[in-house]
Amino acid sequence: MEDIDAIAVLQDPVRRRLYEYVAAQGREVGRNEAAEAAGVARSLAAHHLDRLAEAGLLESGSRRLTGRSGPGAGRPAKVYTRARVERSVSLPARDYRTAAELLAEAAEQAGLDAGLRAAARRRGETLRGSAAPCGGLEEAMEMLAARGYEPHLEDAEEATGAAARVVRMRNCPFHAVAERFPPLVCGMNLALLEGLLGADGPVRARMDARPGECCVVLEASKSNGD
Repeated sequence: MEDIDAIAVLQDPVRRRLYEYVAAQGREVGRNEAAEAAGVARSLAAHHLDRLAEAGLLESGSRRLTGRSGPGAGRPAKVYTRARVERSVSLPARDYRTAAELLAEAAEQAGLDAGLRAAARRRGETLRGSAAPCGGLEEAMEMLAARGYEPHLEDAEEATGAAARVVRMRNCPFHAVAERFPPLVCGMNLALLEGLLGADGPVRARMDARPGECCVVLEASKSNGD
């Protein structure tokens, strides 16, 4: 299916709500859960979820939602997750990805990592403008959500045994190029967010790569609570 046809599938408002809900969970979602979240009947949700899977926007599978196995565990239920493939439409046609990959390859071969990070930090500071450094994790999440990072809070265990609040991001806006040039692009991403959030504020960005998520996480600075 062409990208423009796949994206057109989201024109239906119910279908779009279902897609957005599944995409936001970062895990498998069953039909009952999706139907309840979208406020529609299960049969209607099943129809739209399957249509999204046919369009390549969702991936489907099956598993027992009870967590049990063997006799009496029930039949496996159909579940859905966001598809990994990217979809984009440009009219007229543009190919910025190839340009980005060529520039990244040239920068990596020339050893321009430090210069790229410095440029990225300046760009982050420019985007922040005259605003003060980000005031906390909630403010940072709003800022990054607007830029497509899909942030979510996660409790992490510190060495002291206390729970630390960490913001992880389900989406990397630079994913395609980062896959080919991870050290270069992830370092650029970190520097960009450092400039955007403000180096002297109560939120700190650091590297903590995890498969399927952005390589950068946010946490409250050690000297600041949140």
